[in-house]
Amino acid sequence: MSSRLEFVSPEGLRVDGRRANEVRKVTCQLGLCSKSDGSALFAMGNSRVLAAVYGPREARTRARVLHDRATICCSCGTASFSAVGERTRREKARRDRNASASASGGGGDRASKEVAHMLRQTFESVILTRLFPRSEINIFVQVLQADGGVRNACINAATLALLNAGVPMRDYVVSCSAGVLDSTPVVDLNHLEDSAGGPDLSVALLPKCSKLSSVQMDNKVSLDLFDSVLEMATEGCKQIYQVMEREVRENAASLIESRGLS
Repeated sequence: MSSRLEFVSPEGLRVDGRRANEVRKVTCQLGLCSKSDGSALFAMGNSRVLAAVYGPREARTRARVLHDRATICCSCGTASFSAVGERTRREKARRDRNASASASGGGGDRASKEVAHMLRQTFESVILTRLFPRSEINIFVQVLQADGGVRNACINAATLALLNAGVPMRDYVVSCSAGVLDSTPVVDLNHLEDSAGGPDLSVALLPKCSKLSSVQMDNKVSLDLFDSVLEMATEGCKQIYQVMEREVRENAASLIESRGLS
């Protein structure tokens, strides 16, 4: 009898009971940090990320001053209790060691820097930075719990925090991953599924204009499956966007009511 784990059952159900095209439960909350200009807590399954935004405000150093637009500064941290889980392959193991060292105050922080760089690249093209010359916008994300899809959760949390801060953007930025398990394209991989070592495609979507902001691939995927995986990730973004937009609208309605505005 084979001991190989079956990730997708003959009935089409995954280990956690989801179907191939079903994202994990998504929850979010805005305005948690009173000292920041905007903040948000975003959760996808057991992955949880807190984001805070400060600005636009006057640049604190000359090196950050751009005369025609705002500078985007991003920082990522990992809580020591987050139990970060990534893939078991060699490159992922290296990232885990760096993330763990960073969280515990050690030397290696390459994983956090990679996430911060990814956030900056993602939002530089979406935030209307030319409205705020000679200023800076700071985005801080903290990974509280990791169970797969952490990069995606960081982007989604940052989007909500920017909206909560009133930073003007061309569109939402919504991120989700997709991969292949037992030759079946699936959306939103958790840690157990990600540890299987198959392809993992992460996309960031601008949902209102249906354009991709970024695409990142871990491991190779066959050409005959690539379109299906990409479509699966895009559809996952659309599912997550519905939850995010609903929360933003409810938060705005609550603010209007609390201030006695019609």
